[in-house]
Amino acid sequence: MADVSSKISGEATKRTRLSPDERRDQLITLGTKMLGERAIEDISISEIAASAGISRGLLFHYFPTKQDFQLAIVQHANAELIERVTPDRNLGVFEMLRDSITRYIEYVSENRSSYAALLRGPTSVSPDLVPLVDQTRGAIIGIILTEVPVEVDEVDRPRLLLAMRGWIAFVEETTLTWLGAESITREQLIDLLVESLIALAFSLNPALAEALRG
Repeated sequence: MADVSSKISGEATKRTRLSPDERRDQLITLGTKMLGERAIEDISISEIAASAGISRGLLFHYFPTKQDFQLAIVQHANAELIERVTPDRNLGVFEMLRDSITRYIEYVSENRSSYAALLRGPTSVSPDLVPLVDQTRGAIIGIILTEVPVEVDEVDRPRLLLAMRGWIAFVEETTLTWLGAESITREQLIDLLVESLIALAFSLNPALAEALRG
């Protein structure tokens, strides 16, 4: 694997005077690119600083600790994931669901190391990062339910949300396993994840399942 810093250093080798916000955004962007190939705990502060053309000490002017920098990177990566899976509202409900899952698989395929580390590595139990991952799961559930034209009774909502959190766990575990072996095609994986949600919805609320089926 080529050294990540060699890939990104060309973008920022010149010392450029940036505003504090621009510099902070630059550092987060560089960190997010490195996250695509490394686990969050393996991101090198020194390499990021060198790529930005600043000293290691100056980086800590923008992020007091390495953990603060990691947190900012994960927040940015999670925002990218949510943006990626937000559905195309020109599609029907079923097509939106399949399109979102397709783009989810594309995203995690592009960011295998960081995805696996966030769910299974040391950072998966970090008190700072766990809430961010949970927020992302909740956001994905919210995206799905927002697009389904079915009213869910408030009495039934807690049961539905709990079941969908279980489905998200299934998606994560299945996707992690697939990334390691790819024992089925990508299309078959997408079909499996889509149909599992519809089957789960049918056991909870047949009208919701029919809406998802389109």
